Amino acid sequence: MAMIARESEPTESADFQVSNPCSAAAPAMSRVQSPLLTPGRLRVLHFFSYLGLGGTELTALRVITNLGKDRFENRLCGLRGFEPQVLALRSPDADLVSLPAHKEGFRIQVLAITKLIKAYRPHIVHSRNWGTIEAILAARLAHVPVVVHSEHGYELDTLAGLPRRRRLFRRAVYEMADAVFTVTGDLRQFHARQAWFSPSRIRVMHNGIDTQQFAPNPHARRQILERAGVPIDRFVVGSVGRLVPIKDYGTLLKSAELLVHRGVDVHVLLAGSGPELPRLRQSVENSSALGGRVSFLGSSDNISEILNAMDVFVLPSISEGMSNTLIEAMACGLPVLATQVGGNPEVVGDEHSSWLFAPGDIDGLVQRLESLARSVNLCRSLGTAARQRAISMFSLERMVDNYRRLYVELAVRRGIFAGSSD
Repeated sequence: MAMIARESEPTESADFQVSNPCSAAAPAMSRVQSPLLTPGRLRVLHFFSYLGLGGTELTALRVITNLGKDRFENRLCGLRGFEPQVLALRSPDADLVSLPAHKEGFRIQVLAITKLIKAYRPHIVHSRNWGTIEAILAARLAHVPVVVHSEHGYELDTLAGLPRRRRLFRRAVYEMADAVFTVTGDLRQFHARQAWFSPSRIRVMHNGIDTQQFAPNPHARRQILERAGVPIDRFVVGSVGRLVPIKDYGTLLKSAELLVHRGVDVHVLLAGSGPELPRLRQSVENSSALGGRVSFLGSSDNISEILNAMDVFVLPSISEGMSNTLIEAMACGLPVLATQVGGNPEVVGDEHSSWLFAPGDIDGLVQRLESLARSVNLCRSLGTAARQRAISMFSLERMVDNYRRLYVELAVRRGIFAGSSD
């Protein structure tokens, strides 16, 4: 590895503490410190609006954990706090920090972020999504050598377009960054339009998952189904994710109801939590066909086992950026049915590995599920092709290598490294 050409040790500051200003239930804590800094490593400060357990955050944690301790040192900042559970998942040598809540407005927030950046003196600042976009400006004010910004999804209230003022600001800060990337080609086109920015100046770097952790495991099916009280011979369809309106799990439940009427012995597994849970439970209770045929599994840390309990994975979202659970299901060898929105077509590829349907198209989903329910061979062939695609296109190793190359390439360009980006 090329050596860092100039090195400045970061100063410690008592101003930044691990706390969760967004949740009264989360107690304040002193800042979590990593071991002493090792000269010769690139220091990367990662910004998140709120450091929770969503797909963007978990993907970042996978990258950070696998970049290599000998080459990189990472710190995570939740501008609006973080969930305490993240402490258990973070890379052992990555600090977690958050800013005190500021009500004075944008200018004060930028100044606070600038102060934090100056205290840590990173070589690279990486901000993610609109909620951290002021970190780009702060990084430039703090004279950070390399600034990266990435977009990982959509905001439901902005799908129809952004206000002119926000577009102008987004365009200005994109110009300040050394690199901007999205996780799908569809997101690249969307954010380029919103910022009046050339798509050719936005890279695409796909998410990746551990295809050894997420792999076919026939033994997991019986364990999960027995625990949930589901007959082992039922046709099991399901999904994993936050129970929020944009995921539209109601379409999956209505499709299962119609399948029962068509004589399919179907069962639905839903893993996840969220505000839609009461409404979804109520819809099941109101349906005579779905009684005893839906299991709400809640949040879980054994997603690979839950996926292996399914025969088919369904993603009925109204909108998607790049769904990690969709890739995880494919890696587990499941045929997947996903809506034709956002990054889903880019993930699933052609019809040899998965099928797409229009958002809210209950009849289309029912027809596809019924075809799979009545053909074990079709399920097997689609699932095999899906896993092959996940391994070749969306592996953890490929994703981490892309991030590593990007960081080093920009560091070389800025003169931090003396040598090649290879």
